[in-house]
Amino acid sequence: MTDVEAELRNQFREAFSRAEFPVTSQMELVPTLPDGPATKFRAGDVTLTAMEMGLKLSAHQDFPYEDVDILIEDVMKGLRAEEMIWACLWGHMYPDPGSSQ
Repeated sequence: MTDVEAELRNQFREAFSRAEFPVTSQMELVPTLPDGPATKFRAGDVTLTAMEMGLKLSAHQDFPYEDVDILIEDVMKGLRAEEMIWACLWGHMYPDPGSSQ
């Protein structure tokens, strides 16, 4: 797991663990967010808004969620599948060949 992934997981856990589980829809998560759908999650070069995530990740979610860990795992899988964190992670796996290491 990269630092970016770990930081995002921590931020998601902090925000979503306040929800009353089981959670049956995205709308039940909105009250747990400090700025509602405008809430931003930031890690490294990645910035994601809750609204953006909600729109792009809906196909990757499998409600209801019984606990926060299962929810976060699906969010992370969705972020990777939608390549929302791919550009940042790509550099960790395949450094720029022109860079000195």
